Amino acid sequence: MDDSTNKITTGDEETANQQEMLLPIANVSRIMKQILPQNAKISKEAKETMQECASEFISFVTGEASEKCKKERRKTVNGDDVCWAMGTLGFDDYAPPLKRYLDRYREVEGDRSATPQRNEEEGRPSSSLAQFDPTLKPF
Repeated sequence: MDDSTNKITTGDEETANQQEMLLPIANVSRIMKQILPQNAKISKEAKETMQECASEFISFVTGEASEKCKKERRKTVNGDDVCWAMGTLGFDDYAPPLKRYLDRYREVEGDRSATPQRNEEEGRPSSSLAQFDPTLKPF
């Protein structure tokens, strides 16, 4: 009998699998630090809590968008699906600004795809919305 069919997961393996589903803590920490005063400290517990919450939120919204795509027999979730999911899930205050952000992103990316050499010559990454407006935030 093959041992792989009767595999029992240990607590360590379960924790490792859960960690794979979370956003990288360094990224979460960097975002948190951008909002706080420069001398503010963030506890490990606060970072981990935010990491779990943000990861769960993304999974929640993505799951709703994915269900829409399945019903429409599509395989790819796009930005419009995410905006729709935000509204459907009750995040009505966030869906319109997110849609505006998406539209501006597409506008910038469209301009960039027409002139990709210009961005490389200037030494800037070709997919950064910050090039369009460094203060641009979705909300």
